[in-house]
Amino acid sequence: MIYKVLYQELTLEVPVRERTKSLYVEAETEREVRKFLSDRNLNIEFIQQLDEAHLEYEKESEDFVVENA
Repeated sequence: MIYKVLYQELTLEVPVRERTKSLYVEAETEREVRKFLSDRNLNIEFIQQLDEAHLEYEKESEDFVVENA
């Protein structure tokens, strides 16, 4: 499964929508995604499992790169 992770790079500041970034992780569960990203010191806002339609939409983005957990 592919998960979209919305995060902020600054963990000590209040999240601001304009600074939100996203990355994509292939993993079996959300817990695996969190464990995979635990050493990156990110302020994770939301993790969303992508269904097929949403995944196809995200693939059209030039920033779409999937990391493996």
